[in-house]
Amino acid sequence: MRALIIGRFQPFHMGHAKLAENSKKYEIIFAIGSAYESFTFENPFTCSERYEMIVLAMKENKIKNYHIVPAPDINRYGLYAKHIEEIMPSFDIVISNNQLIKELFEREGYEVIEKPLFKRNIYQGKIIREKIAKKEKWENLVPKNVANFIKKIKGEERIRKIAEKGCNKFKSE
Repeated sequence: MRALIIGRFQPFHMGHAKLAENSKKYEIIFAIGSAYESFTFENPFTCSERYEMIVLAMKENKIKNYHIVPAPDINRYGLYAKHIEEIMPSFDIVISNNQLIKELFEREGYEVIEKPLFKRNIYQGKIIREKIAKKEKWENLVPKNVANFIKKIKGEERIRKIAEKGCNKFKSE
């Protein structure tokens, strides 16, 4: 059975890793949302960088049964589920705690499963980006391979430069 997980993964963090671990009985399809958005505070990483983060995290967690597909925004909620159906491999269920995603996919006949959020008060992309911008400790909030990758691509510097310029600085999600 294939399960769709939609996220921006900015960056892929321990909450995402725990969700994948709790969903590994399925063949997981990670849909990288806002695929064409990058170099802003809300979306600092490119789609290919986020793709790489997911691959590294899955390797670290020894999860092998997954796919990763970019999901560009269409900004038309009424068509979103159909848009995702067209660009993704076939899937049977959707795993999401997002009320809008739940509503859109249930309307199209999909079962949407909610999984418990793992320490949502600390495992949020926004919090991690803010910590990076403020030069606070953040590495423990993402899988080790992901932290190393972010450093390798100079992601910390990118986020700090974006924050200094005020591009979407600490914008709420």
